[in-house]
Amino acid sequence: MSRIVSDIVSCENQIHQFFLNQKIGSLLKRSNIDKEKGISSVSVFRVLVTLVFTGKNLFRTLEAGGSCGMAKDTVYRFLNSVHTNWRRFLLLLSSRVISQELLSLTDTTNMKVLIADDTLYRRNRSKHVELLSRVFDHTDHRYYRGFRMLTLGWSDGISFLPVSCALLASSKEKNRLVPLRTDLDRRTNGAKRRREGIRKATDVLVEMVAEATASGIQASHLLFDSWFAFPATMRKLLAKGVHTICMLKVTEKIFYRYQGEDLHLAAIYRKIRKRRGRAKILASIMVEIGEDDRGVPVPAKIVFVRDRRTQKWLALLSTDTSLGDEQIVMAYKRRWDIEVFFKMAKSFLNLAKECQGRSYDALVAHTVVVCCRYIMLTLAKRTNKDPRTLGTLFHACCEELRQATFAEALALVLMFLEQAMGAATEMTRELLRSLLDRFLRDLPPIYGARWLLAWQNNAAFC
Repeated sequence: MSRIVSDIVSCENQIHQFFLNQKIGSLLKRSNIDKEKGISSVSVFRVLVTLVFTGKNLFRTLEAGGSCGMAKDTVYRFLNSVHTNWRRFLLLLSSRVISQELLSLTDTTNMKVLIADDTLYRRNRSKHVELLSRVFDHTDHRYYRGFRMLTLGWSDGISFLPVSCALLASSKEKNRLVPLRTDLDRRTNGAKRRREGIRKATDVLVEMVAEATASGIQASHLLFDSWFAFPATMRKLLAKGVHTICMLKVTEKIFYRYQGEDLHLAAIYRKIRKRRGRAKILASIMVEIGEDDRGVPVPAKIVFVRDRRTQKWLALLSTDTSLGDEQIVMAYKRRWDIEVFFKMAKSFLNLAKECQGRSYDALVAHTVVVCCRYIMLTLAKRTNKDPRTLGTLFHACCEELRQATFAEALALVLMFLEQAMGAATEMTRELLRSLLDRFLRDLPPIYGARWLLAWQNNAAFC
């Protein structure tokens, strides 16, 4: 029992420190999330964030009354508000954590990337949820009721943070089971979210990337799967200053200009020359993916790799032609981080399970709450495992364990050799020193000068 109590207290302390260090209250106000009287908005938001760690649902938490001190109407008004800018809040929180917490723990030479993907937000048992749609699941190859949760994340190869997300209904009106509300002021954030929810995912993705780069998030490339791999989308992203690394679809409807011809991907693969043997990278070529607004062709690099599962081939495209073949493959491997985020959010953070509201605003608020939980856990994991978070203690240990340079190491080896040979009765110290000096002077100048100086300094010190 004492261990359970200590774990609960530790969890509450970490959540309190996260809210305090990241200034959640200030970020909520900047996102138009504020209350004039009553319980503060940060208190309501803290109850929603900590809900998954208590083992109780919202009903049981509010039923206790004394533990949170608020009624259900307070929480529901908070979730259903059409004035809240949840997109801005998540962007402010993630950019703050990245700039003030993670960048100092990441090597400057390490590639920082954005990752985009979508997942199914199921509401199979719902009938009256606003903008409820029939959404096709590419995993099960069937339709479900719900939404597509389009997510944009940031990764430095170690930590992944969700930066922005959007719940998308079907862009086709015939697939929308519940119509759009028309009684909202078009200037409110809720009305803007609803108009965005019925747009195409590729158009929303370009805007999300532009917002992320404008907020100061450092990322050089955007990674996504073949579902977004359209040349028009890549050209729009490149116009925003973001390079693309993605997997390509094997289809006859998308063409690339190769050696003056417009060919689809399979035709290009049949035409090129592959590497022999069991090479993992079969070939790489330069193509054009259309023209920009000025009429200038946009170059890109396609890398064909061997698929270990089917023994066939896969194609990766990069609009950054300066990257090598191995760099493109290694960078695309980071796209799996967003799949881990989806798995964690659905299995452990109660995505699409905790919120039973019918309002579209409540569903959007719930997804942001889940993203906030994941950011908090990611930051806790990074700070607990990365030794650089120990501050001056880490640098003191590094100074104490500083490795000797190669020249200093050789000087120590020569000193030990001198001591060992000096034990021989027929070997005088003067003869030994002359042999070692002659050996060092006969070395090439690039090595001999440095080692001779280190040897003389070490010998003088001894």
